Amino acid sequence: MRVLIVEDEPMLAEAVRDGLRREAIAADLALDGDTALELLDVNSYDIAVLDRDIPGPSGDEIAERIVASGSGMPILMLTAADRIDDKASGFRLGADDYLTKPFDLRELVLRLRALARRRAHARPPVREIAGLRLDPFRREVFRDGRYVALTRKQFAVLEVLVAAEGGVVSSEELLERAWDANADPFTNAVRITVSALRKRLGEPWLIATVPGVGYRIDTGTDRTDE
Repeated sequence: MRVLIVEDEPMLAEAVRDGLRREAIAADLALDGDTALELLDVNSYDIAVLDRDIPGPSGDEIAERIVASGSGMPILMLTAADRIDDKASGFRLGADDYLTKPFDLRELVLRLRALARRRAHARPPVREIAGLRLDPFRREVFRDGRYVALTRKQFAVLEVLVAAEGGVVSSEELLERAWDANADPFTNAVRITVSALRKRLGEPWLIATVPGVGYRIDTGTDRTDE
């Protein structure tokens, strides 16, 4: 999952970003409305987390633009105001959820996971494919009943591959969905992470490489180790 955090308090924004990364959620930061709009133009996000009171275009304006784009991207609004009228106005603008400051990071993570699940058309939170069982809420992976310990980045990559349900995912998409805006597009991090993930999952290899295209979960056909 990749989210955009729009928050003008640098320390809070960085704390949220770092906390989400520990939960295998890639997060980009925008400290003002103009930066947020630029990032939305060039990147694909699963969820936008918007502070309403920010410099430049407000969180409300950004929410309106997201809704108008027709992308269906869920919006979670952050605010210091806890009056019901303030929340009601946010929902009217298109917010899908609301969180009042100060908040517990664990609650934010749970709300983000719930929004992502809702966007996936109520897809079961525990996903299974080719003997693989992935629980995104508990961050647990089992293969043929055997628990597989993964790093946060390996889990994030596997989550994207499993969500594709056997479809091919390009290296560029993996870099976009499992890393953040600071990732070097010319890095070999994807190849290294996939290789390590493949070894963690064990033989027979579950992640197939489609030369020149990307990677996919092998549901039973030709498997490759590179």
